[in-house]
Amino acid sequence: MASGNPDGVVRRLYLAISGVLAQFGGVTLAFAFLVLVGPVGLLFHASWYYEFPWGITLIYSYFQIPLMVLVFMPAIDGLKVQWREASENLGASAWHYWRYIGGPLLAPAFVGATLLLFANALSAFATAVAWENQIAYIVPQQIGVALSSEVGLSNVNVADLLALGMVILVAIVMTGYALLQRRAARWLR
Repeated sequence: MASGNPDGVVRRLYLAISGVLAQFGGVTLAFAFLVLVGPVGLLFHASWYYEFPWGITLIYSYFQIPLMVLVFMPAIDGLKVQWREASENLGASAWHYWRYIGGPLLAPAFVGATLLLFANALSAFATAVAWENQIAYIVPQQIGVALSSEVGLSNVNVADLLALGMVILVAIVMTGYALLQRRAARWLR
């Protein structure tokens, strides 16, 4: 996709579809998966669907992969054709180019995009709750369970501690993301 025509129809269509799918999360996505591949799904009946982590991994991949495409594509576009041509002229194979030039240049952007997707997945509360409300798989669900219990045993202190931990974790992740993006921007101008 990155090596094709930047103004081509295929690339523009792929990026447009990625943009739509990256925003298609939450309750509507969980409901769509339940209807299609849930316990009584239209396409097939999936018993593994409710087993952690397979079901939630499938659902999160549906909007995380397109988001990764959108976030990482500018870094791939930043690779200069001259670098590949120079490596080929010096006798390097495609493997050597990606091992010693392309890979190290894209590594900070890739790790930064992965950190961004981690923060996005950590906060995707509605999707996980709509998919399975009985078991708290992610921290936001655990906070919700600590705040409102069916038997009246709310534990506000635990919810506060979990929320503080999330704030600290997201601050660390986003700081790492900003540092990696700054490092990647130096090379990919």
